[in-house]
Amino acid sequence: MTYDTLRLEVDPRGVATLTLARPDKRNAMSAKMIAELTDAAQALGADRAVRVVILAAQGDSFCAGGDLAWMQDQMAADGPTRAAEARKLAMMLAALNSLPKPLIGRVQGQAYGGGVGLMSVCDVAIGVAEARFGLTETRLGLIPATIGPYVIARMGAAHARRVFASARIFDADEAVQLGLLARVVWPGDLDAAIQAEVKPYLSCAPGAVAEAKALIRTLQPMPTAADIEASIAALVTRWESPEATLGINAFFTKEKPDWAQ
Repeated sequence: MTYDTLRLEVDPRGVATLTLARPDKRNAMSAKMIAELTDAAQALGADRAVRVVILAAQGDSFCAGGDLAWMQDQMAADGPTRAAEARKLAMMLAALNSLPKPLIGRVQGQAYGGGVGLMSVCDVAIGVAEARFGLTETRLGLIPATIGPYVIARMGAAHARRVFASARIFDADEAVQLGLLARVVWPGDLDAAIQAEVKPYLSCAPGAVAEAKALIRTLQPMPTAADIEASIAALVTRWESPEATLGINAFFTKEKPDWAQ
């Protein structure tokens, strides 16, 4: 499989590394990246030779969230188009969340907005000490809608209240407290830490691993179809708001929106 916005490698052990490959855009998710992540999740899930998937990224950033030009396009689109694009984003996250293989996040840099959503659908994520994180949507007049079901499932509501609406930037140690990261390592130790997470799965029966993951989704509160539809509707509504128009335009003109102090 070859992609424009991703790189995919599978080693002889069956360990796949799926790498976000838009380093010049801080790996922000464009429409093409969303489509390619969905396709990759489906293909890796169906590939019996793949035992474990590592979600990684090129460059200094893990993922800066949604591509702002993509968001700007949605705000200019009609309602059905907005809803369709929001659903593509939601279905991409659902595909990664339900991947029947262990998904390990290699977080080598900052993650904002949708990047935090990607971390939240990993079974475990390990990050570097200098990484910074934030759900920054409200600064732009938007909300963390389609990622919301997964972020809240990962953090729990009490922890999510600390960071979900404030757009506050937090460090890697706080990301551990919030449940986003399993642990924090120095950059030089990141690959060894990832491999330490991979190794135990290679001694496990692949079908049992898949069914164990599915059982978690059955036994614990997880995003339902209704939750996903509600998140799509919330995002579409927010894209149509005057605040979102002002916030996105202010970003591109490098001006402060009138609510910023």
